[in-house]
Amino acid sequence: MTILSPPTDRVALEKAVWRTLAYADLFDFPLTAAEIHRYLEGTAAAPAAVDEILAGSRFLRQRLDRRGPHYFLAGRETIVSRRAACERAAGRLWPAARRYGRLMAALPFVRLIAVTGSLAVSSVDDGGDLDYFVVTVPDRLWLCRALIIGLVRLAAVRGVPLCPNYLVSERALALPERNLYAARELAQMVPLAGLPAYDRLRRANGWTDHFVPNAAGPPPAAAAAGDPARRLRELVERPLRGGLGARLERWERARKIGRFTAQAGPDEGGEARFAADWCKGHFGAHQQRILQAFYDKVGTTAY
Repeated sequence: MTILSPPTDRVALEKAVWRTLAYADLFDFPLTAAEIHRYLEGTAAAPAAVDEILAGSRFLRQRLDRRGPHYFLAGRETIVSRRAACERAAGRLWPAARRYGRLMAALPFVRLIAVTGSLAVSSVDDGGDLDYFVVTVPDRLWLCRALIIGLVRLAAVRGVPLCPNYLVSERALALPERNLYAARELAQMVPLAGLPAYDRLRRANGWTDHFVPNAAGPPPAAAAAGDPARRLRELVERPLRGGLGARLERWERARKIGRFTAQAGPDEGGEARFAADWCKGHFGAHQQRILQAFYDKVGTTAY
């Protein structure tokens, strides 16, 4: 039997639901009750409590609308049809995302491949990039990235826009960004291969519980992230574990870090970062813009 929360907790839950939908609104994306629960911002609650507050809150009735299973901010009903179009586009993109993700996972020194960005939540238009988060072994991140980029170029010939834009080594699983945007990206990512590394990544970033306390583990839609290419990958890795691999790694790392740092310039707000254990190719200060737009919408400058 579900016990109603005390009045103060009820107010916190109402505001959390509203803020969760306000964040989704920045992406023109309505949410189901289950999605509101998983990504509920800053407040732990049972699914039944979220269902109850959605059904019975006067505060939310004044601020939200519903069409079918989808909730959204009042006056924003047009985004329901947009979500339907995005889901159709995502259905067309996911087969390629999974296929190329498995190929990446078979490359030397890869330990996790996960889909991130708009495709991870099926909020993508046709022609959108297929974004990936990659975990590699230490001291081979840049060599691993070079091999992945070879696959990216092959895919581009077929018109498939792969974008492996965030790589970290197993030595750097605790991410430096600790805000709502980063927490949502981690909670939304869909692991395709390397579930043990995914589990370590989530444990190393337990701070996400402060922002999305209900979003434990991978999203419900994530398939089993097996590793069928492990033996082949280990065989290919052997000749690159020693001096040859170390020299190639140092050469590629020095070459690319200098180029990417110059490309990032002074106005990225620290979002694009390059070092031995990470390659974060997030240009354009997208994270900062989203967070500022969210805080402007909900009327605060801090969580």
